[in-house]
Amino acid sequence: MKARQCKHNSRNMKRSADSEGEKRTKRRKLLQELGDKKIPFLGPSNRGFQQLWDSSYSGLILRKSCSLPAELHGRVQAALLTLRSKGCLLRDLVRVRDRDVFTAVSRALLGEPGHTYRYLDTRLFAIPWHNEDSDAKGQSCCDPDLRAACKALWELNTFFCSDVFQLKEGDRLTQCLKGEVEVKQGEEDETESKHSEESKNSEGGDSESRQSEEGDTESKHSEEWDIESKHSEEGCSLSKQEGEWDTESKHSSEEGESSQVKPSDTSVPTGYEHSGGKCPGWAPKAIGGTDAEPEKPVVELKHSLSDYHIEDKEQQESGQGCSQPSPPQVCTGPVKFNVTLLNYMDPAATSQLKEEPYYGMGKMAVGWHHDENLIIHSPVAVYSYTCHDDKGESSEGGSGEKACWRIGLKVAWDIHTPGLMLPLESGDCYYMRDDLNSTHQHCVLAGETARFSSTHRVAECSTGTLTYIQSRCQEALSNLHTDPETGSHRLLALLPTTLQHCEEIHNEVEFEWLRQYWFQGQRYARFCSWWTRPMEQLEKDWKLMETMTMLFLATVEEEGQAGEGRREMAETLLSALTDRHQQRQTWRDRCHSSLAQTLPPEEAPVDRPFWGVDDPGMPLPFDLADIINRVESLLWRM
Repeated sequence: MKARQCKHNSRNMKRSADSEGEKRTKRRKLLQELGDKKIPFLGPSNRGFQQLWDSSYSGLILRKSCSLPAELHGRVQAALLTLRSKGCLLRDLVRVRDRDVFTAVSRALLGEPGHTYRYLDTRLFAIPWHNEDSDAKGQSCCDPDLRAACKALWELNTFFCSDVFQLKEGDRLTQCLKGEVEVKQGEEDETESKHSEESKNSEGGDSESRQSEEGDTESKHSEEWDIESKHSEEGCSLSKQEGEWDTESKHSSEEGESSQVKPSDTSVPTGYEHSGGKCPGWAPKAIGGTDAEPEKPVVELKHSLSDYHIEDKEQQESGQGCSQPSPPQVCTGPVKFNVTLLNYMDPAATSQLKEEPYYGMGKMAVGWHHDENLIIHSPVAVYSYTCHDDKGESSEGGSGEKACWRIGLKVAWDIHTPGLMLPLESGDCYYMRDDLNSTHQHCVLAGETARFSSTHRVAECSTGTLTYIQSRCQEALSNLHTDPETGSHRLLALLPTTLQHCEEIHNEVEFEWLRQYWFQGQRYARFCSWWTRPMEQLEKDWKLMETMTMLFLATVEEEGQAGEGRREMAETLLSALTDRHQQRQTWRDRCHSSLAQTLPPEEAPVDRPFWGVDDPGMPLPFDLADIINRVESLLWRM
């Protein structure tokens, strides 16, 4: 049975490798065909911007800063500055194509107590936001200032939960009366100056775009540059990474079908009707000339690239985690954001921000991606706050000349529909509703000032909460009996399926929780002690599972066992231990990598020793390589 399963897994891995190779080949052909052309995109000063928004990006909702309560702004912005001043915002060391890379942004996770958020093979452990319930229970895991900051972000989360679906369909932009008056006044001047502005922007923008393209041509067409979207989430600083064409997430399996473009959506709408949401200092020259007859390049691209409109309808491979995959959850009923991922970046302190390669939108702080590990079709809510300088001073007053931050959106796997670029003023919020996150991709375009964002999500955490992993531990340990008098242990059931289940949980506890926490999660313990005791208990449970493995080995090596059952148990044990040995080596390499060694001691990953090395109470040194050799030798003799 195990041999057949191994062959099946091998075939799956081969098919997966073949399909990835085919994807890379298609993308290279696409990029070669695209050459130095740019796909058009529209911003607020372009004719047809509002129609494009309504027809192709209807899931995007912008709520202007002036439409939120002023006192909420004050509390949230003070909270973000507090978190930064305390050093809580840290760069993550994530996994990209079997390499560790730092994220370009610094971040922290806040959320429901015991929740985690997993991305790029990295599990973030949430600092609990302190609502009235936790305060009433007297929970004190951090100092009063940090507790107040967390509570302010919980208040913002509560506002988003009630507001995200309040705006009616078609109400794409919520703004204050002053903004509406400015729009009406601006429309009168728009027609007179439109042609002259377009002429200037077409000449200057194309020149600038060509200069940047020449420098990027080599990297655009290289295989190294072509990186999957699960490797681009939230702005990693890997060289040549931020501009991947399709950043298909393994959590967005319906993208291939849903990204089909209807005929009515493939042409650029005409008739500019909206000029609101402008940012001081944002000029149409960033468009790169796309506002002058934008239909023409789209038509050209349709003819030249029609053979390379890529669709991804392949089934996802299972077995990516230690536990069995759960059926996908779909967001229904009232929205409850359970975590927020806080991000901070100061462009002045960040080198080598890459140019957005397909549309010419400008420097990217975060590359094209889907937000991953979310409940299907759940909304995402984002609060954006820009600061004047690295000290976190307000951007209000005197910053009018600074270029503002923007978000870019595109339809995934689609070269026909123009992209959308939306400027953000400090305090603006936007929602990605319905299926926008799964059918579209978004990027963040850097301004000149430092920026915080609080990105509120409905994380898919069926296997990502402390309650979940504690229940898994109880499942495994229920097969272990401990004599109350002598303290000796024995296994209650010896069925291969039971033993396999226990070993799967053993691996899950170690590699999805303990090693993740030792690698980066425990660096937050100096700010908040919430996770300290639960992780200590998990480690105790893990050591008991190590004892269960040794008992399992002793049973397999016992000569009196029946032949066929003994062989099946040995194969089960060998499979679990081989996987464990490989994963331990991977984590050991990560902890001792050159990048990990650059971190200060309080943030450095920890390579914890295995039991038998530091625990004299254990009967044997647990040398996995030796045990694997023993089991292999036993199977050879059977």
